[in-house]
Amino acid sequence: METRRPVVLHLADRAEALGYDAFFVAEGWGHDAGVLLAEVATRTRRITLGTGILNVWGRTAATISMLATSLAEVSDGRFVLGLGAGSPPLAEGFHDVEFAAPVERLGAMTRQVRRLLDGQRLEATAERDNRPLRLAVTPRQPVPIHLAALGPSSVRLAGEVADGWAPFLLPLSGLGAGVRLLEEGAARAEPGRTTPLIAPCIPAAVSSDQATALEMASWWVAFYLTSMGPLYRQTLTRLGHRRAVEEVLAANPTSRTFDVPEPARVLLDELTLWGPAEQARETLTRWYAAGAQMPTVVLPPGRSVEELDHILETLRG
Repeated sequence: METRRPVVLHLADRAEALGYDAFFVAEGWGHDAGVLLAEVATRTRRITLGTGILNVWGRTAATISMLATSLAEVSDGRFVLGLGAGSPPLAEGFHDVEFAAPVERLGAMTRQVRRLLDGQRLEATAERDNRPLRLAVTPRQPVPIHLAALGPSSVRLAGEVADGWAPFLLPLSGLGAGVRLLEEGAARAEPGRTTPLIAPCIPAAVSSDQATALEMASWWVAFYLTSMGPLYRQTLTRLGHRRAVEEVLAANPTSRTFDVPEPARVLLDELTLWGPAEQARETLTRWYAAGAQMPTVVLPPGRSVEELDHILETLRG
């Protein structure tokens, strides 16, 4: 979610130099992720590049497909398309689109994009005078599609239609249950379909100073639980963390405070890679042990370049 373009470019360069497998750019209400990734593609050679994620309210299936095929070409086949349903504040507060039936929209958009990227015609949703079109340019090789899914229905959808599953702010203890939902979705698709890549997106808050690490980790948890719609609260409640969620909400009566009180700090361990280097690496190891195949380190926005470099250096493979 970093909005400083020079910092994004610097981090992409560092990630490639440090041996990371992939570099994803989120899109909220700042830069167009596709424009930044095109620039990153011209200055990197090896690392996979992706949107992490694009929401499905601000573009049509056609514009997403054009973006994907263009970035696949510019990056010489290194592009991964990450899609998600976003949140009510993003859909309604920024794109002026009603946040209605998000799972259905995510599924329909993913299927339409896949059709277009595969060289097929758009599937018409109504009778019109003009027939559906194809992309004039299609990728030379398939573009993987990852879905950022949290709720049970959306996770099953990811299992059914996606190449990768990239949940954000999923508790570590809930990863196994999520994988089972993913497998259910894969089983209801065509015979022989494999389970998508398991790539949870985990907020990072790593610092040699414990107070700084606590501040960063608390921001991640308190901001998303209080300011980014009900899904994160609902997911944590469903997965057994109701009391901790209530503690966070009570401690942050306005959106200007970001406190996680002591009784709720289990959420810091469940949701983030936080603390000094050794502690954060141990938590990352636990994610691998729980079934994560490509855990994605989510860097905190607005921090100094030195802090961000420290996080990348600490958590590299």
